[in-house]
Amino acid sequence: MQLIAEKLGKSDKLDRLRYVRDDGSSTQTAMPRQGILPHDLVHYVVESRLGLRNGFTGLVARGAEASFAMEIAHDPAGRQVETEAIQVEAVVEALQTQLWSGRFDQADFTEAVRTACMARERAPFDLAGIDAHALLYEGALALTARWASVPFHGSLTLSF
Repeated sequence: MQLIAEKLGKSDKLDRLRYVRDDGSSTQTAMPRQGILPHDLVHYVVESRLGLRNGFTGLVARGAEASFAMEIAHDPAGRQVETEAIQVEAVVEALQTQLWSGRFDQADFTEAVRTACMARERAPFDLAGIDAHALLYEGALALTARWASVPFHGSLTLSF
């Protein structure tokens, strides 16, 4: 699947992310500008770098409309989705917190993942053996730099 992140006009508060599946079908979602990498692109970093296929991006790749995948992947009760989707959301939220802080703290990241999963009554994502700083945080910073270099009315294409 291709993800085509489109930066809209300078005064716009939203950008757009189009998902073009391998079968040619597509869906799209708005990406609020938030001062850090947009949430849906953080999903891309987490799911692609960890090789996960049952999170938000994976649901869309398998045919879900972005709006539907967003509803079920962000359902606080989490009863409608697989455990992996809940865990992915927890990792994304924890990574966003690290991006907002401007530094990576492994203990804080791990605790944020654990508490987010436990709040949704799911087992925490197993981070054992994963260098979250190098794999996720640095990956998100690299994509942030790529996204920042896209001019207004330009786009960035990613493969999932």
